[in-house]
Amino acid sequence: MLPSNKTIGIIGGGQLGKMLIEAGKPWNIKYAILENENAPASAISDIHIHGELNDATKIFELAKISDVLTYEIEHINISALHELEAAGKTIIPSPKILEIIQDKGLQKLFFKHHNIPTTDFELAENPTEWAEKLLKLKGSKVAAKLRKGGYDGKGVELITKQNVLDAYNQIPFSEPVVLEEFVENAVELAVIVARNEKGEICTFPTVEMEFDPKANLVEFLFSPAEIDSKIEEKARQIAMECIFKMQGIGIFAVEMFLDKDNNIFVNEIAPRPHNSGHHTIEACYTSQYEQLNRILLGMPLGNTDLIKPSAMINLLGFEGINGAYEITGLEQILNIKGVYIHLYNKTETKFKRKMGHITILGENMDDIRLKVTEIRKHLGMKQL
Repeated sequence: MLPSNKTIGIIGGGQLGKMLIEAGKPWNIKYAILENENAPASAISDIHIHGELNDATKIFELAKISDVLTYEIEHINISALHELEAAGKTIIPSPKILEIIQDKGLQKLFFKHHNIPTTDFELAENPTEWAEKLLKLKGSKVAAKLRKGGYDGKGVELITKQNVLDAYNQIPFSEPVVLEEFVENAVELAVIVARNEKGEICTFPTVEMEFDPKANLVEFLFSPAEIDSKIEEKARQIAMECIFKMQGIGIFAVEMFLDKDNNIFVNEIAPRPHNSGHHTIEACYTSQYEQLNRILLGMPLGNTDLIKPSAMINLLGFEGINGAYEITGLEQILNIKGVYIHLYNKTETKFKRKMGHITILGENMDDIRLKVTEIRKHLGMKQL
């Protein structure tokens, strides 16, 4: 019998929360969200608690009316979650995991201490430590990441080591950072991992991502990744090892680099549904959102096989368009077979803001690439 009398509480009400609710509505599940006004998920949630994500009082209020809690963003009040979990509240994933993931430095140390392959790195507390730390890293480029607070490409800068060593005014951050060796010409992969309270674990097929170099956001992805089957299996095994060693329960996106010698390095983990899994709504038998609902409600894991090869295009805000907007070209795009449009209920746009995504199904990757080219030709946005 479906647990239709259950209420899932979501800290956050953005597009990830919206899609989680959409996936659970056929099962008559109720949802309560904590978020400010005009959140994408607010139009379809059953209960909307208005407030800040770091407000402990509001989190306790959400917990009181929810059978289980989850979150769709990392930057939330961790102390409140620890207090709730200690009092017996089920929170998925556990705040113990979120505490590691909130801090990119702790993430890298976790990988190192558990023999998970990752790029060499150094931790710098402030700019006075940068020179000493940079000299310990190989290569001419380094990825500098804020340990806390970064999201959607913010808080990440690719720097040339020599530029910083020559002139300290080139240092982009004053806060604590992770300095990582840069993997030249890397293929960027992601594996979505699902693990439930029984310890059952599975993965979705590995995806290959292409990033916008300016915004450091996923521009589009392909599934399955165009990699050797042995590399695919290796990526899946490494991803599952990460979550097993974290004792994670929930949905996790494990992002990786594949270098020219077929070495895989874990980059970061997200403890929630992820941009790299949006395509699963149409492309897989069980989407990442249905899978998380299953885990939250103690149900069996669903089948994650691909129904068809797929791609996903992020629909990002256009340069020079701010505020009210209209997406153009949808009539032509919707005439293309196997195309699905998801809009995030955001009334205002700005440059590179995530406004929606488009999933494309095809018979093979050549078919999909032709469709992607056609979609990008028509897709536009105009100011209202």
